Amino acid sequence: MPQSGCSLHTGRKMAALLLLLLVSAGVLLSSIEAQEAYSKLPDNYRKGVDLALQQLNSHSGVQHHFLFFKSLLKSDIESGFNVQYVYHNFYLKATTCAKGTVNPSYQRCQFRNDRPLIDCGVCYKTFSGEIEKDPKPYVHCLHKPKLTKAVSTARLEHCRKMSYTSGAPTLLSSTKTDTDE
Repeated sequence: MPQSGCSLHTGRKMAALLLLLLVSAGVLLSSIEAQEAYSKLPDNYRKGVDLALQQLNSHSGVQHHFLFFKSLLKSDIESGFNVQYVYHNFYLKATTCAKGTVNPSYQRCQFRNDRPLIDCGVCYKTFSGEIEKDPKPYVHCLHKPKLTKAVSTARLEHCRKMSYTSGAPTLLSSTKTDTDE
């Protein structure tokens, strides 16, 4: 017996509704995983993410609220006397909330998939767990499609060369030379 046009239409609506529900669940799951990743970051790395978010939100051209998405590389050097040098490369992702949203959360401000990720590299010195103002922390963020190998290398070199104090270890300085054999 042939189906009526009405039941076909209802079936398509149900399929579309199910698809929408699955996509929404995936977005929410992605947001929850990112929240867990942020909350599991050690304090010294979380402070760098917060610094990058603060700088990003200070730009007038930014219209969306961004949240931490994922760490790519973390490095730190403990130099003694409660001093630590930190490098963190991570992604920020645009959310459905507007810039300036008060008390944003991963549940309220879900990630958008129609905007490119922001790739950030930060390096800074901490003393007793607080970011020092001197030397000035380095925060470099740009849309991922604009990140080239040359830009990435320049970012790392900047952090390697960042001279904090005379004789202090340089962040990411452990590289093999010809004399290491």
